[in-house]
Amino acid sequence: MSFTGELEHLSIVDVIQLLHATRKSGTLTVKSRKGESQLVFNDGYIISANHFDNSIRVGKILVEAKVIPPETLEQALRDQQEAGENRRPLVATLIEQGHVRKEDAYRGLETLIELTIVEILTWKRGSFTLDVDTFTVSDEYRYFPEKLNQEITLHTENVLMDALRIYDEKKRDGLLVDEELTDELLSPTEDGGEGILLSAEDLGLGNLDALERSIPGVFAGLDDRGPAAAHRRKIEELARALSPKEQEELLAFLDGYAARSRPAEKPALPGATLTVILFSADEFISYCLTTVCRHEGIFVFATNEEQDLDPIIQQFLAKGSVPLLVFDVPAPSDRRFSPAMLGRLRRQKRARFPHVGIIQLAPPADYPFMLQSLEDGIRAVIPRPTGEERRDAFVGDAIQFLHAFPAYLRGYGQELGGLPTARLKTGLAALRQLREPQEVAFSLLHSTAGLLARALTLIVRDGELIAERGIGIRGGDAEEASPPLRFRIPLTRPSLFTDVIEKGSAFFGETADEELKEQLFRAIGAPLHPTVLLLPLRCFGRTISLTYGDFGAGEPSPVPADLLEILAGQGGLVVENVLYRRKRTPPPA
Repeated sequence: MSFTGELEHLSIVDVIQLLHATRKSGTLTVKSRKGESQLVFNDGYIISANHFDNSIRVGKILVEAKVIPPETLEQALRDQQEAGENRRPLVATLIEQGHVRKEDAYRGLETLIELTIVEILTWKRGSFTLDVDTFTVSDEYRYFPEKLNQEITLHTENVLMDALRIYDEKKRDGLLVDEELTDELLSPTEDGGEGILLSAEDLGLGNLDALERSIPGVFAGLDDRGPAAAHRRKIEELARALSPKEQEELLAFLDGYAARSRPAEKPALPGATLTVILFSADEFISYCLTTVCRHEGIFVFATNEEQDLDPIIQQFLAKGSVPLLVFDVPAPSDRRFSPAMLGRLRRQKRARFPHVGIIQLAPPADYPFMLQSLEDGIRAVIPRPTGEERRDAFVGDAIQFLHAFPAYLRGYGQELGGLPTARLKTGLAALRQLREPQEVAFSLLHSTAGLLARALTLIVRDGELIAERGIGIRGGDAEEASPPLRFRIPLTRPSLFTDVIEKGSAFFGETADEELKEQLFRAIGAPLHPTVLLLPLRCFGRTISLTYGDFGAGEPSPVPADLLEILAGQGGLVVENVLYRRKRTPPPA
């Protein structure tokens, strides 16, 4: 396991972007009631795909694209069958016979990736798991790996954007139906009758029994025996140390939990759904917690990689959801989960994301570890059974823990929806509507001015900063932006400006920087207190503007600089997408 979660709370687009940002390698398996599809990643780039529907293969794609006629495909498939042990991938057969150019074959394979993503985009419910130990690439993609590795590595984000474009077009034309709508059409009504009477023929499924829906070979389809069978397989796989009687006791608890929990009848949590990021080396406890929390309407995203934490936290903050970070108990056999390493991570994340709550799970008898966790300033320490003590009572203790932990999370959820989160959501909603780069900088200016007395946009240009519009500057209106100020600040010497521009990280705190005093404060006046904010807006790895803020004539107060930095990061993505669309859209004739 590298990480696992559910599509209901993190879309496949978010997952792909996260894998790309963290440079993951492995097989991402996405499951829904339709079946399962796979996307294979190498260093964060998609290099292979397997569609849940076996009828959607590269040969069919090449025929529909009119690269080859149906007769050529049929002959190539016959040649494959007759080759026996010398069987070559279909792409290899078509290229070597001279029927397909390498460029067309490559485009067909890329289209298969796009169609796989398009299909998953319609899945609103389901799960995803990245297996870093499984790296299975279809033979079709292995035929010319040098070209594929180079091309897809360069254009992974383009493939994702093309998939989104295809999805939007098919939705517009009525060729795609999201899974939730399909469920609604086929589900029974409240009185037990049928919702809408549709026959198999009405849905084009007259030959349903003849269709194959499982991925061949290692890509096995979902077992249709229901959640009880899924729980049994997982418990047998992850809890081999438990006796058959103990496994049955735990299975009975997990199977009955859904019936006892009715999240739809509970009051919704304030703001977004409560999100828990679980950092754990224990796949068994990760599975159990994910299962019970799902039935409580709580989303658990589990990972065992330290490098995943910051991108995952940022991803959820960018969606307007402030997650709760939960560190599992130390694992004696894994140095990544030693008490010292967990302590370092607690302190690091608390400093990096002060608005993110942190909980530490701890062995019940490890008092020094518990007390050190509290000393690190986290929100709570919760005992979690490990089986090393009270071995005979482990299953009973585990069940009690699985009851208590979601109850604690529900109480924590009632505290969500604070002012910083609300402002972040407002800013994100505004950013998503923007279509011009200058509008993004203006949106960041307004978000900053909502938290500080004075705000100013500084454009980065060829060794200097150019002052654009400001709010609260030079006695101006506290809400309306001023006309462009146009004064210039040279970047000829090292300063706080150059440091933020080069590193791309926000600064918030007191400063005695001489360049601010000599260049900026001379133009706009010095604030009463030397606490300032510098927020970089970056595009394609380069800082294009800074948003400056201070408290003017007032005293400083806490500012969610981490949330503003997330907002600026999303702003950079908006600018990149705007520029990318311009590049792909041909100019009018």
